[in-house]
Amino acid sequence: MDLCTPERTRIVVNGEPTATHAASLAELLVELGYAEGEVATALNGAFVPRAVRAQTPLAAEDAVEIVAPRQGG
Repeated sequence: MDLCTPERTRIVVNGEPTATHAASLAELLVELGYAEGEVATALNGAFVPRAVRAQTPLAAEDAVEIVAPRQGG
């Protein structure tokens, strides 16, 4: 199955191939349901602070890591 259509960009999120309509890291978080959550993000191995996610563009083959805190002991 081809995950990429003309209006989608193929990226990797947490090690999984993903196709997205998002143009920025902030848009990707909304698309994936993390808009309201407290998460840490990295793009191609570099930490991206919350304050600059909206200005952080995504490109084909980018590697995004999203880490959310977990509860438990």
